[in-house]
Amino acid sequence: RNRAHQNPRTCVACPLLAHSQLDGGVSAFAYSATMVAATGIAVGHNKGHISTKRELKAGPSARKGRKGKRVGMIRDLIREVAGSAPYEKRLMELLKVGKDKRALKVAKKKLGTHLRAKAKREEMSGLLRKMRAAGHDMKKAKK
Repeated sequence: RNRAHQNPRTCVACPLLAHSQLDGGVSAFAYSATMVAATGIAVGHNKGHISTKRELKAGPSARKGRKGKRVGMIRDLIREVAGSAPYEKRLMELLKVGKDKRALKVAKKKLGTHLRAKAKREEMSGLLRKMRAAGHDMKKAKK
């Protein structure tokens, strides 16, 4: 029995199966990103009984990881009382001067990943904007 034909993704030179090795053995037809409606025919790429998709209500797991109002308020309060970490203060200084790329590098070194660093840089620039707005309001109040 020829074991090469059992998995078309790992088959190197297979004249019996119509798939290309240009894209790493993954067929462009079988693994397309868009889903096409079933044809009602028993064979082919879109085989199967034609049915209507049900719209299901999003369950509690759909909002996992999203920040709620209460948690956001508590975190803001803690930030206000405790202040910023030394590396966060350095990030804010770099952002004030306009060295966004350097701030990203410092954040990446401290936090470990590029995505976390980008999020932290955005958070710090948002804090700076808030501080500027608050400072601007204070100046108006003095006059």
